Amino acid sequence: MIGEIALCVGAVTFVVLVGWLIPLLIQLRKSVAESEYLLARMNDELPLLLKEIRSATENMNSLIEHARGGVEHAAVLLHAAGAVGDTIQRVHETVRGGGRSLLVALASMVAGVTATMAVVKAHIHREGGMVNGKGGLLNVR
Repeated sequence: MIGEIALCVGAVTFVVLVGWLIPLLIQLRKSVAESEYLLARMNDELPLLLKEIRSATENMNSLIEHARGGVEHAAVLLHAAGAVGDTIQRVHETVRGGGRSLLVALASMVAGVTATMAVVKAHIHREGGMVNGKGGLLNVR
């Protein structure tokens, strides 16, 4: 009797175990089928994706090279603009310095002409209105 009970308990345990394992195995089979589908799809799409990534990388490298060339050209242009600015500043400083010296020269000339006129007037008043020591009058009215 104990053997029969043990046999029945063993049979019930086996049925419960099989009842629990069958849905687990069915789910496992579905998961394996999905994994196979996913791997097959990745094998189909991955080479195309890698080709597109290579193409995008080559395009990016080309754009970077163009940008690098543009930056080099811009740097040359900016250096030239800086040189032009330096030249303009030097010309400006020269003109300012030359303008001052021109004003000084002009003021000196005006002072010289004024002094000359004063000497001539003083000489004319001393001589009595004669021009070059001869008898003619300078200011006849």
